[in-house]
Amino acid sequence: MIMADVLKIFLIVVGLLTVYVSYWLVAQALFPRVVERARDQYGKPVKITLIGLVAAALPLIIGAAISNLPNPALKITGVTLMLIPAMLGLVGSAGLAQRIGAGLPSPADELQPWRRVLRGGILMALTFLLPFVGWIVLPIWALVSGFGAFILSVKELKKSPQPAPPPVINLTPAQGLT
Repeated sequence: MIMADVLKIFLIVVGLLTVYVSYWLVAQALFPRVVERARDQYGKPVKITLIGLVAAALPLIIGAAISNLPNPALKITGVTLMLIPAMLGLVGSAGLAQRIGAGLPSPADELQPWRRVLRGGILMALTFLLPFVGWIVLPIWALVSGFGAFILSVKELKKSPQPAPPPVINLTPAQGLT
């Protein structure tokens, strides 16, 4: 094995782990309330894992069946159907990253709450480096439990009343703000 092969494998692994952390940060930026509620759901890891398994089974089975058909449009539809639980699982597992990061508090957390997700995401991605368990078991569990946490957090989000939007103040130049 030459140095180029070693670097290729190393950079692929580093890139994959960076993608995980990036998705968790994007989820925190776009859906902070969902991620916060998903974080709370990780207090019941067995429950959310079972919910994630049951909920992901149907789209995965249907998607696999559709993607085996000869029509290219159906293949794309099947693959997309199989990717939906994984993408929603990444959003939910951002709650796990936030929970891990909250266990390592920093004074900057009050001003920049996304740092919790960054710290927890980096640590979680580093656990994915452990051979066999980290390569297979932990990433799959993170996605499955994240999907279950996402489902429960969205369900909880619909139950809770929406906060009132801040009032809109229309200021005109005549009011002295020029």
